[in-house]
Amino acid sequence: MKNLFKLSLALLVLASLAFTIALHPAEQKNGGWISLFDGKTLKGWHEYGRKGPITDWTVEDGALVSKAPAKKDDHSYITTDKPYANFELKWEWKVDKGSNSGMIYHVQEDGKHHAPYETGPEYQIIDDKGFPEKIEAWQTAGADYGMHVPNDQKKLMPVGQWNTSRLVFNHGHVEHWLNGKKIVDFTAWDADWNKKRLAGKWKDYPDYGKAKCGVIAMQCEAGKVYYKNLMIREL
Repeated sequence: MKNLFKLSLALLVLASLAFTIALHPAEQKNGGWISLFDGKTLKGWHEYGRKGPITDWTVEDGALVSKAPAKKDDHSYITTDKPYANFELKWEWKVDKGSNSGMIYHVQEDGKHHAPYETGPEYQIIDDKGFPEKIEAWQTAGADYGMHVPNDQKKLMPVGQWNTSRLVFNHGHVEHWLNGKKIVDFTAWDADWNKKRLAGKWKDYPDYGKAKCGVIAMQCEAGKVYYKNLMIREL
């Protein structure tokens, strides 16, 4: 029994060492967290579905910034080069008056879909008070767009001030956090999730939310939006 205990302990130590070695040195130092944006360049990002120079997003004063769409119903998307499955993502953001954006994950770039929202769930980012059209609760900042609405813990900073957000996707368990408060909590792919998907916004998008891995996309649909301190760790 004593030898068996020693063997088990040795195996646990080896497993721990193997996990540590697998991490990049920067990840080891920061508890597995890595930066998605260096504050200076667009390295690690590309525009959805296309190669070449990025035209609709730029860097301003250490923030990743979308250009305001030239006309209504224009959209622009910038996506990570790397796909992610289970992760914790945190970032800071602010919007101009009337702006509309979002953080979309598990996005598929397979050539048959025209936009990230056709496949990826979205952490909604928008000017709740100043958006020029009436919006529903499932369209407000922090919502799981078209699916789950924020709870009464939500506190949104005024336009022009920075918010902090966190998105957790852990084997189907999903959490949305805003300014230190958990405002959305649900389970992907369960009966309730599927009922919402088939009855609402996504009933005409058969591939919405089904992927378990994909790139992360940031959207700009109206106005300008600013992102900084984007950090991710895989779970």
